[in-house]
Amino acid sequence: MNVDAPTSVPPQAVRAAIHSIKAVLGDKGWLEDPADTVKYRTDWRGGHVGEALLVARPDRTAQVAEVARLCHGAGIAITAQGGNTGLVLGSIPTEMRPTIIVSLDRMTRIRALDADNFAMVAEAGCIIQNLQQAAAEVGRLYPLSLSSEGSSTVGGTLSTNAGGNNTIRFGNAREQVLGLEVVLPDGTVFDGLNTLRKNNTGYDLKHLFIGAEGTLGIITAAAMRLMPGPKARETAMLSVPSPEAAQVLLSRARELSGDTVIAFELMPRSCFDLALTHIEGIVDPIEAPSPWYVLMEMATSSEIDDLRGKLEAIFAEAMEAGTVTDGAIAESEAQRAQIWRIREEQAEAGRRQGGQISCDVSVPVSRVAEFLAAAETVLLAEQPDLFINAFGHMGDGNIHYGMYRPEGMSPETWVQRKGDLSDRVSALCAEFGGSFSAEHGIGGLKRDDFVRYTPESRVALMRAIKAAIDPGGIMNPGKIFY
Repeated sequence: MNVDAPTSVPPQAVRAAIHSIKAVLGDKGWLEDPADTVKYRTDWRGGHVGEALLVARPDRTAQVAEVARLCHGAGIAITAQGGNTGLVLGSIPTEMRPTIIVSLDRMTRIRALDADNFAMVAEAGCIIQNLQQAAAEVGRLYPLSLSSEGSSTVGGTLSTNAGGNNTIRFGNAREQVLGLEVVLPDGTVFDGLNTLRKNNTGYDLKHLFIGAEGTLGIITAAAMRLMPGPKARETAMLSVPSPEAAQVLLSRARELSGDTVIAFELMPRSCFDLALTHIEGIVDPIEAPSPWYVLMEMATSSEIDDLRGKLEAIFAEAMEAGTVTDGAIAESEAQRAQIWRIREEQAEAGRRQGGQISCDVSVPVSRVAEFLAAAETVLLAEQPDLFINAFGHMGDGNIHYGMYRPEGMSPETWVQRKGDLSDRVSALCAEFGGSFSAEHGIGGLKRDDFVRYTPESRVALMRAIKAAIDPGGIMNPGKIFY
């Protein structure tokens, strides 16, 4: 069963609906010229361009609801879009059927900020970095942090259940949500914008829409929890001889620091080489090259916590044990930013390198080193000259497994090899009890893996939920399901 299969859509009904949608949105609320809409129709990597009748840019929930109602009546599909920074074709149209894009980029208001309740209510188009700044101004922390936080939005990060750098301490986007406002496929508004910590009144419906990638409705606003603002932060880049050593370091750092480690990123030397080659202004903070590195950050909201002392104690013990061979501790915010740039620019460096396969996978934290060794053995046996760049959030078991076209291999041959190599990584993750998609979602690219590695009972239940909420299959067709 194709849950997104369209019914016959009469052209006259489509034209009438588009005319009404334009009237609802006003002159500033829609784009139709292909030259104006192309940036909304193009995925972040630039490899795919979708087709859309219109880009709707509502500025309030009532407009989103009316657009959805009109599309529902005419059988027009809707692809909701936030910052369009996704990596699995989840935020652009991919199906050949009448479709509009609903961009939330004009819905950027922070509706409420209650510092004493450690809560914030913001609209779906709010940029994550702006939320972080607003929270910081009242001494609070919005803990979701990711490389694209300067362009990714509330709605997009929740629709994909984004992870990011601080998951080890604060959890994924799902863990930050107290309540949601969602426009359903027929234009009904689900009002669940409460900021309660305890509300035991039946199904917790907000979780249906978090991670659903816009296939069940359009998130228009969210109530999110805040944390005490950090009073101190320490950041270090540490040289380690192997992923096994990094795993030992992770356990000891969490124990010795009182679990104040908020980020623990594992990177091979290839991360540094790619960044230094393709990104202007990158500085290597450690003079002697190392086969592997750990970017570790600690933070505390306590004014009396000696965080620097903890970091130095961890560093000294690890040096004595041989799990760390060298390192650099940031002495200023500028140095901290320089250290983080090496990690944060990996996606852009990989894109500029070209010829990339990027797998977003996860395994149990305790098996990351074992997985990396096994994957390298399997892949190099398949393709001995393969360039591998596997890095990521070791603290939560999420590895971004990058593979690049070998020198001398034609682009045509590489296209034929890409699917096999990606399948090898996904299959190995399954053997390790892991996931083929740790934080990027399924979108339109990972549907084969979804069918292959997801238990049938779970797929059937998800299809039933989709059919119940979106029987017309208008919400982001071609994503997650076939």
